[in-house]
Amino acid sequence: MLRRLNRKFCPRYLYFTIKLNPNSSTSSSRNLNSSRNALNKCSNTFSFLNSSMGINQISPFFSVSKTPNIFRKPSFVRSYCSGEWTEDIEYLDESGSVIYSGKGIRSVEPGLDDHVMVGGLKKPFLNASAVAKIIEVVKRWKWGPELETQLDKLQFMPNMTHITQAMKVVKDSDASLSLFRWAKRQSWYVPSDECYDILFDGLNQSRDFDAIQSLFEEMVQESSDNGVSLFSAYNRVIQYLAKADKLEVSFCCFKKAQDYGCKIDTQTYNDLMMLFLSKSLPYKAFEIYESMQAAGCLLDGSTYELMIPSLAKSGRLDAACKLFQEMKERKFHPSFGIFASLVDSMGKAGRLDTSMKIYMEMQGSGLRPSATMFVSLIESYAKAGKLDTALRLWDEMKKAGFRPNFGLYTMIIESHAKSGKLDTATSIFKDMEKAGFLPTPSTYSCLLEMHAASGQVDSAMKLYNSMINAGLRPGLSTYTALLTLLANKKLVDVAAKILLEMKSMGFSVDVSASDVLMVYVKDGSIELALRWLRFMGSSGIRTNNFIVRQLFESCMKNGLYESAKPLLETYVNSAAKVDLVLYTSILAYLVRCQEEHNERHLMAILGATKHKAHAFMCGLFTGPEQRKQPVLSFVREFFQGIDYELEEGAARYFVNVLLNYLVLMGQINRARCVWKVAYENKLFPKAIVFDQHIAWSLDVRNLSVGAALIAVVHTLHRFRKRMLYYGVIPRRIKLVTGPTLKIVIAQMLSSVESPFEVSKVVLRAPGDSVMEWFKKPIVQQFLLNEIPSRADILMHKLNILFPSSAPEIRSLSPPKPLIAGKAI
Repeated sequence: MLRRLNRKFCPRYLYFTIKLNPNSSTSSSRNLNSSRNALNKCSNTFSFLNSSMGINQISPFFSVSKTPNIFRKPSFVRSYCSGEWTEDIEYLDESGSVIYSGKGIRSVEPGLDDHVMVGGLKKPFLNASAVAKIIEVVKRWKWGPELETQLDKLQFMPNMTHITQAMKVVKDSDASLSLFRWAKRQSWYVPSDECYDILFDGLNQSRDFDAIQSLFEEMVQESSDNGVSLFSAYNRVIQYLAKADKLEVSFCCFKKAQDYGCKIDTQTYNDLMMLFLSKSLPYKAFEIYESMQAAGCLLDGSTYELMIPSLAKSGRLDAACKLFQEMKERKFHPSFGIFASLVDSMGKAGRLDTSMKIYMEMQGSGLRPSATMFVSLIESYAKAGKLDTALRLWDEMKKAGFRPNFGLYTMIIESHAKSGKLDTATSIFKDMEKAGFLPTPSTYSCLLEMHAASGQVDSAMKLYNSMINAGLRPGLSTYTALLTLLANKKLVDVAAKILLEMKSMGFSVDVSASDVLMVYVKDGSIELALRWLRFMGSSGIRTNNFIVRQLFESCMKNGLYESAKPLLETYVNSAAKVDLVLYTSILAYLVRCQEEHNERHLMAILGATKHKAHAFMCGLFTGPEQRKQPVLSFVREFFQGIDYELEEGAARYFVNVLLNYLVLMGQINRARCVWKVAYENKLFPKAIVFDQHIAWSLDVRNLSVGAALIAVVHTLHRFRKRMLYYGVIPRRIKLVTGPTLKIVIAQMLSSVESPFEVSKVVLRAPGDSVMEWFKKPIVQQFLLNEIPSRADILMHKLNILFPSSAPEIRSLSPPKPLIAGKAI
């Protein structure tokens, strides 16, 4: 029966007729083409409106074609108007029978109307239906111009609520973004914080941070143009970028949000600070924190948990303590991490009292210290030298059930050893071995070096043997400390054994062996030093020339001339150059030598130097025939070869010692030549001073005894010539001798009845008295030739006692040069 009814009421074609209202008769005169276009438009939207307008509800037994035949056989063509239709419409079947009749309706304009007409009634378009239709279009077309075309054809006017709800259902970020960009171009668009949140959530899930940044720029521009504050969206963008480690981009977005006056929430600040801290940029994190404080944003528990450890680890302890107190005042309970960071940072910074106070406060709050906290506290107190407190914490750590680790054992042992508490260090060292820890070479070395420094040879050797038996390789510092100890204790054989073991370990032993040799040299143990040097030679160990020279000088000082010569030969053969200072020092030993066999050794040593000064000495004592030049020229030639910029002090030292030697050997004329050349080369530039007619002076305070005697004789001779030849007589003449040379020079001058009076450090006389004194024959002989002997002084006294037997008095004319003077 139902099928028959369906066939009966489902005609092949559907017709409808329109009964026009008399008031609307003028509409029939409109252009037929425009009416046809309007009908075509109506036909396109009919498929959607058949459900919306209730056409499919005409009868449950009728099926209305979606494409009515009005376009084929229209009984009347009507143009559209902007108002509502008031005509009655009759729906006919093929036979012309009336199926349904009712009020006509005006077509709904897509994108303009937000309702549909059912008969003469306006029915609002349901939000759910609108959202569903938008979702259907978006899911089908996804993106692009086709999507926008279909959205433009919607038979209703969407609003931002529809768009937002549709975007929540559409999970595709590209489709949602396309829908959003289409909505932005519509007149009904209103910026929505929720809409941006949905977009940013989708882009973050797809990890498209470039799109997030681009959309953020659009949002900033839109916000500035419309004056709309999108608080949630701004914060969400910064959080997503910060969590994605986009440091520069997130900070840039943060600064832009601040510039536009957007309120930043606490979570955003936390994410930014965490990002900067993870990138090892604590100061930028603190900058964010300071801007957070300036904005008046309240810190939450996570902010405290984040900032206090960071401030403490970066060294801003006062700021960390301030936040810690503020956290407690706001009734937040600090976590163990905060306590641990403060205890550790305060201890490392040396604020031990504050660190201990926070440690006690943590225990009072019911939190149990960890092994790491114990280690930090013990290290802090041990490094500060407060070993008693460190040991107390050590005991607390053991009572708490924590086992000290290897590093803590090492640190406690070394700190006690370095502080001199060797008994405690040794006890803990034994506990470390019992606990199953194998001490490191540094621990052994520290203990061994401290025992060595305290002079405990037995303990040091026991530790060394234990270290070797444990298969550990001692370090260079360990060997050095042990060898130094053995050298100081003068245990040459044991030191030699340790040095050979050190060599077998692959260490370079030349420096260490030289250090041991230097210990013996400085200690004055020359025999041990020579013995150690022989051991070094037999073992193929070389030493440096500096130590060889030091040992040679020590042998010379102790009179071991036979042992000194081989050392000097070794020094010379190793391409070391004997300088003028070393040669002069050997010559000084020769001057003081009083034994003939030692003189021979010293002369051999002088010859072994191969210095040019020795050739000069040999030539100085030969005759003019062998030298083939006078003494004065020979001396000048030698002194011209000296580099006074580098060896001026050495040359001055050589002249003093050489003049001592020449005076001792009775070579006065040669000595006067050396002094004259030395003065010409300005080795003693301030020795002689001519102050016109007031005072002439000679300063011999910086000269040796022989040099002072020669200088006095030679200078007085110069004064005599100046006074006699030029007739210039000063008021006074001074000889500045100093306290050491005063007696020697006074005795020499008193033998020839000089007018010089002796004061504290000066011999002085009036110029007239000295002039009269210069006229005496013995003074002429004294000044021209040499220092008078005892026989000359006795003869002078006889001539005074018996004037008749005295030789003819010399005239007062200037004296002629003596033959001896010409020989010079």
